[in-house]
Amino acid sequence: MTSAARPRLAPLYLAGFTTAFGAHGIAAALGAETEDIGWTLLAFGLTLALYDLAEVLLKPFFGALSDRIGVRPVIIGGLLAFSAFSVVGAVVPGMLGLVIGRFGQGAAASAFSPSSSAAVARLTDDSTRGRYFGRYGSWKSLGYALGPMLGAVLVVWGGMPALFWALAALGLGAAAWVAFAVPAVPVLPRKRVTLLDLGRELVTPGFLVPTLVLAATTGALAVAVGFLPLLGRQLGIGIVGSMAIVTVLAVVSSIVQPLVGSWHDRGRLSVRAGAVGGLALIALGIALTAAAPHPVALVATAALVGAGVGMATPVAFAHLAATTPPERMGRTMGSAELGRELGDAGGPLVAGAVATASVPGIGLGVVAALTAGAGVLALLGLRRTS
Repeated sequence: MTSAARPRLAPLYLAGFTTAFGAHGIAAALGAETEDIGWTLLAFGLTLALYDLAEVLLKPFFGALSDRIGVRPVIIGGLLAFSAFSVVGAVVPGMLGLVIGRFGQGAAASAFSPSSSAAVARLTDDSTRGRYFGRYGSWKSLGYALGPMLGAVLVVWGGMPALFWALAALGLGAAAWVAFAVPAVPVLPRKRVTLLDLGRELVTPGFLVPTLVLAATTGALAVAVGFLPLLGRQLGIGIVGSMAIVTVLAVVSSIVQPLVGSWHDRGRLSVRAGAVGGLALIALGIALTAAAPHPVALVATAALVGAGVGMATPVAFAHLAATTPPERMGRTMGSAELGRELGDAGGPLVAGAVATASVPGIGLGVVAALTAGAGVLALLGLRRTS
């Protein structure tokens, strides 16, 4: 990649920013408003998971579709659908609009998110892939950062409809930029694949282990983004202050990811070290708040989780891209995103269910333990793949 080629990746960064803004901006707003809405912790976890449950159902399909028709049309179509469902969330009142809008946004993101990852992989090479996946992840983290803060301002000003309208405008802008600036990535010939072949691909260590890392990372991240504002409100921090805690997480992640990606490209950080180290930091951060729910602990948790996400995510994606033939990059990224979204949906569900049966601290403790367990599996499984 030369410096002249960099602008064609910028619209893909904005697409990543859009899905992060949509998922976690609304999630943080829900966490801060949960007491006013009157949900139980389990209902709160289910609502957080709606976006990701939609992605779980459709990401493999859209990933494979991008291999067949090209990544650009799938990205543009997904962004336009994201805008349309955001309008639904804005104009349909009450819980119905919130549920339809959030589920529809997740379905639309299932098209443009894995296709954007596949495009980043196809438009880079082995010597720069970690760096550019780091930048792509960094812009997603900026979506996590600006989503909660701008979401707080928009919700205070005009309620949830104002946030949905802003997301609709963002999706339209991103679709236009992709259509104008992203080149058509050639569709490559593909050999016929049976269900048995697909099953073999999904259980190879080169796919399974980094996907487990991504699942554990995003599961813990979803819990942090949803539950840190909830705990902040319970501790009397306020809506803007509670969302600012999530911003700390996202800013740290956005700084760390490009650095880690560059270190990986230069051979200074292996996939194994980045993945295991990142999961360890995430587990430590969540365990800290589980053991001592205090405003200082919440900020420390946000910083540790952000650093852990920043370490594990770019190396896992770079490893997947480096071990996947270009002609099935979309299918692999879609399948990997499926595993990732299972973690993203499962994290809030586990934390919410356990917290409902006990207290929030125990729910967070279970998530910390599961994240640490994934780190142990990555430590063992990446010995032969890194």
